[in-house]
Amino acid sequence: MLLSGADIVIKTLLEQGCNVVFGYPGGQILSVYDSLYKYKDEICHVLSAHEQGAAHAADGYARATGKVGVVLATSGPGATNLVTGIATAHLDSVPMVAITGNVATSQIGYDSFQEIDITGITLPITKHNYFVGDVTELADTIREAFSLAMSGRPGPVLVDIPKDVQMAMCEYTPAPAVVMNEKLPAKDKRLAVAAKCINESEKPYIYFGGGLVSSGAGEELIQLADKIDAPIGCSMMGLSAIPTDHPRFLGMQGMHGKFASSAAMNSADCIISLGTRFNDRVIGERENFNLKAKIVHIDIDASELSKTITAHHNLRGDIKKTLEKLIPLLDEKTHPKWQKEIDALRKKGLEYEDKREGMTPKNILELLNSYIEPDMPVATDVGQHQMWAAQTLKFSKSRKFISSGGLGTMGFGLGAAIGAHVGTGKKTVLITGDGSFGMNLNELVVAVENNVPLVILIMNNGVLGMVRQMQTMYFEKHYSGTVLGRPTDFVKVAEGFGAKGERVSTLDELKTAFDNAFSCDGTYVIDCAVDKDEFVLPVMSAGGCTEEIIVESGEFLK
Repeated sequence: MLLSGADIVIKTLLEQGCNVVFGYPGGQILSVYDSLYKYKDEICHVLSAHEQGAAHAADGYARATGKVGVVLATSGPGATNLVTGIATAHLDSVPMVAITGNVATSQIGYDSFQEIDITGITLPITKHNYFVGDVTELADTIREAFSLAMSGRPGPVLVDIPKDVQMAMCEYTPAPAVVMNEKLPAKDKRLAVAAKCINESEKPYIYFGGGLVSSGAGEELIQLADKIDAPIGCSMMGLSAIPTDHPRFLGMQGMHGKFASSAAMNSADCIISLGTRFNDRVIGERENFNLKAKIVHIDIDASELSKTITAHHNLRGDIKKTLEKLIPLLDEKTHPKWQKEIDALRKKGLEYEDKREGMTPKNILELLNSYIEPDMPVATDVGQHQMWAAQTLKFSKSRKFISSGGLGTMGFGLGAAIGAHVGTGKKTVLITGDGSFGMNLNELVVAVENNVPLVILIMNNGVLGMVRQMQTMYFEKHYSGTVLGRPTDFVKVAEGFGAKGERVSTLDELKTAFDNAFSCDGTYVIDCAVDKDEFVLPVMSAGGCTEEIIVESGEFLK
């Protein structure tokens, strides 16, 4: 069948199972948007307020569903506005295909209006990108982009299509949806050696991250822990992969992790790492990280093995497939002394828990826990509220915690929450701060326009909380640029966009607001007052180690 390049783009998306795209039109992508109009009964387009919001929405869609998120943008500023969203997906290994228009091939290299080398710009933040100069290669390029985005370690792929290629005619031959490359376990020889190491351990600790979520290996993780009698901790990207209330789960580990989880990792004699990269927020100073532990590192991406911490046993392979072969090689063991030590660490950690009454971050989020249903995605922005959420929220199903980890993108949350709802059809919660929310609150119009049932909790302390906390601790309370003092009325902002909202300053008021918000069919904004001097605790100093965890803020607030 003879089709234009633009029609081929949409037909190829449809054959890949894509029924929703996020984006914003412009001159150099108009032919594709004209094709979207023709196929509007088969593929839904969600119009963002800004291309960055569209990229975050595609990202949130992918995180919540495990499918490839698709975003469209025009050339020039449209394409460059995607960059932060693409980088966010890249650092967190999220499958995304970004399709951009560009000036005609005859105008490339002449500084034409809105011409930009978007493939050059995004080269370091994509798995791969393509400049399609020939319409006959267009369909296969998009298919390859989908396969690449999903295969191995997932990530974003960009396809840049000049305007004349979109308009050119070409024979289109339908093809079945591509499949990701076959997932393979680590090699048997390496598995056997790693199993021997684990079997000899008396204090094993399992540490997992986003790679385990991508692999869907939550059940295998629990089987592993039960067989070797090990506690479990995770990076922030691993949250929701297993139920939060699982008796072996100690919680998030690292700079702002649970005390017991971080301390147990530091005391272990064998750390089994599943789909993590041991970044600085987890281990602190590399030279001081648990030198006595033997490390078994399993990851699908060979470049991550021993990149930060030298592992004793590196196993390259899909987490789920590798655990399926590793678990039968392990001895069934119990470690009563180790479990007694773990219980003591749990007890000590509970002593550090915030037990104050009133509008503390912990009490706010504990109340929110009572409203969140198992199928509801929860998105966050970046800052103190993100860490409080990671420490406090409870999950029973995977892919329900959606947050920017590697890049730490303020303004990520609202677009991501919209995308998560579009992907799941479920009421979605956004936890944000007044600083982060202010970055991309224009996407409120997208939530309202698309009738997104969204509960937005703004933990409003009037400051850039996480940065201000660091200024309190390390910069002699020189609050440079972190006291917002903005007169913004978020309730009026919500109403101005067509949403509903209310302001609260007590737990009783918050309960009423949650009652209203969770019974609302649309978008509901809650402006929740939080004291500016609230700290995220525990905290491990940058460049410190897990033996130097700070659990009290008193000495810094004098």
